[in-house]
Amino acid sequence: MSSEHHDHLDALRAAFPAWSIFCSDAGVFYATRRGGGQLRSVDIYRGLQQTVCAGDVETLVSLLHEQTRMAVSS
Repeated sequence: MSSEHHDHLDALRAAFPAWSIFCSDAGVFYATRRGGGQLRSVDIYRGLQQTVCAGDVETLVSLLHEQTRMAVSS
């Protein structure tokens, strides 16, 4: 993993502590919800996701903000 990806991961983990965030060998960023078990069917129906992925940091941040907004509005 490049030092740039490592820096991004540190910042993302600090900004989104409710998510476990990592980058694959192929450079894809993933975030999986921490704790609390699996989402309920009703949550998934509303658009919440257990894991999100993106090809770049900006898209991942956007997805995490969107997931946070959806979770708060429930």
